[in-house]
Amino acid sequence: MNSFDLSALSSGGAVMLILFLIAVLAFEFVNGFHDTANAVATVIYTHSLKPTVAVVWSGIWNFLGVITGGVGVAMGIVKLLPVNDMMIMPFFESASIIAAVLLSAIIWNLGTWYYGIPSSSSHTMIGALLGVGIGFYWIHGGDGVNWGKAQEIALALLFSPFFGCFAALFLMWFLSKIIKNKEIFHEPERGKAPPTWIRGILITTCTLVSFFHGSNDGQKGVGLFMIVLMIFLPAQFALHKSFDAEAILTVVNKIEQKTSTAMDNSPRRNEAAQEVMEAAGELRVLLVQTNPDRPAIRKELQKLNKNLKEATNVRSFYKPKDKAEFKAVADQLATNYEFAPRWVIFFISLALGIGTMIGWKRIVVTIGEKIGKTHLTYAQGATAELVASATIAMSTVFHAPVSTTHVLSSAVAGTMIAKNGRKNLRKSTLITILSAWILTLPVTIILSGGLYLLFRTIFG
Repeated sequence: MNSFDLSALSSGGAVMLILFLIAVLAFEFVNGFHDTANAVATVIYTHSLKPTVAVVWSGIWNFLGVITGGVGVAMGIVKLLPVNDMMIMPFFESASIIAAVLLSAIIWNLGTWYYGIPSSSSHTMIGALLGVGIGFYWIHGGDGVNWGKAQEIALALLFSPFFGCFAALFLMWFLSKIIKNKEIFHEPERGKAPPTWIRGILITTCTLVSFFHGSNDGQKGVGLFMIVLMIFLPAQFALHKSFDAEAILTVVNKIEQKTSTAMDNSPRRNEAAQEVMEAAGELRVLLVQTNPDRPAIRKELQKLNKNLKEATNVRSFYKPKDKAEFKAVADQLATNYEFAPRWVIFFISLALGIGTMIGWKRIVVTIGEKIGKTHLTYAQGATAELVASATIAMSTVFHAPVSTTHVLSSAVAGTMIAKNGRKNLRKSTLITILSAWILTLPVTIILSGGLYLLFRTIFG
C-alpha cells in the first residue's frame, strides 16, 4: 500500500521525513511565485486582468495542470539519481543527499527572486540533483548520475529558449502580414482594458501557459517528493500499491518462452535475448520469495524493462505480433515503479497554486518592463504566451522538463526584436538573465555537492 505510515521509522526519522517533505512543498511554493509569475506578466501589462485576479486565475490553472499532467516528467527527475542504491544505504547518507538538494535549490531560487531575476527553477533543481550525484560518485563510485538522462534534460533546457525566441519572432512577423486590424499591435493605453476580442486572446494564452507550466514544472516537485518517500519509506513507495507478484510472474514466463524461441545464430539477437533472459531470471528469483524485497524488485523490473525495450528494437528479432505485445508489456511493467499517489500530486498542486498567488510581482516587473525598451503590445503578449504554452506542452508530451522562465523570457525578447530590431532590447537586463542562465547549473552543482559532503561529514 502507498499509504503514509510512519511506524516504520524512528521518531527522529519521522520528524526528518516530515521536514524534508515540507521543504519540497516550500521549493514548489517558491517555484510558484518565481516561475509562474511569467504567465501573468502579459495580461497584467496589457491591462487584460487586474493583478489580483490574474494571479488567482493562474494559480487555479497551475493547480489543474499538476493534477492532470501525469508523472512522465516527474519520473525523469527521479531517474537522475541512483534511487535504488539510496533506498538501501545508511540513513545519514540518504538524508544528506536530500537535504543538500532541497537547501541549495531553495537558496538559489529565493536569491534570484529577491533580485527580480527570471532564473529557472528547472535548472536549479536539476543542478542540485547533479551536484549530489557527482558527490555520491566521488565517494562511492558506481552510478552517481544517470548521464544519459541528464543529457536528454540538458538538451531540452538548452534548446527551448532559442526555440522560444525565434518562434516568437517569426510568429510576430507572420501576424503583422496577415492581420488587417492593426489595433492588436498597439501599446495598451494606461488604465484602459483592451478590446474584448484581444482581451479574450490574452487571457486564453495566459491560461494555457499556467496550465502547461503546472503540467511540466509541477511534476518536478512530484519527482522530488517521490524521491524523499522512496528513500525514507522504501517498503511503501518503491512499488505501486497495485503491484501483484503473481501477475508479474506470469508476464515473466511469457517473456522467457517467446524470447527463447526467438533466439538464432545472430550474435546481436542472441546478445539481446540473453540480456532479457538474465533479467527475467533474476526477477523470478525475487518474485517467488515469501516476503520479497520491494526495492530489489523495483531495480530488477527496471532492468527487465530496459532490456526488453532494447530487444524489441533489434530488427527481425521477435515476430511483429510479439514485438508489439512486448512493447505494451514494457509500458505496463513501468507502471509498477513509475507512479505518484494522488495525495502527493494534490499537495504539490496546492503548493504551486498558492505560491503563484503570493510573490509574483518582482519577476512580473522584469518581464513586463525590463526586457524591452518599449511597452508590450497586445500582439507581443499573446505571441509570447502562445509560443511558451506550445513549447511547454510539447515538452510535457515527450517527458522533457523545460524552463517556463527561459522560454517565455526568450519569447518576449523575440517579440521585441520583431517590433523594432535588436536595439529594442535592454542589454543590461539580458546580460543579467543570461548570467543567471549560465551560472545556475554550475552554482547549484557546486552548492549541492558541497552541502552533501558537509552534511555526511557532520551526521556520518
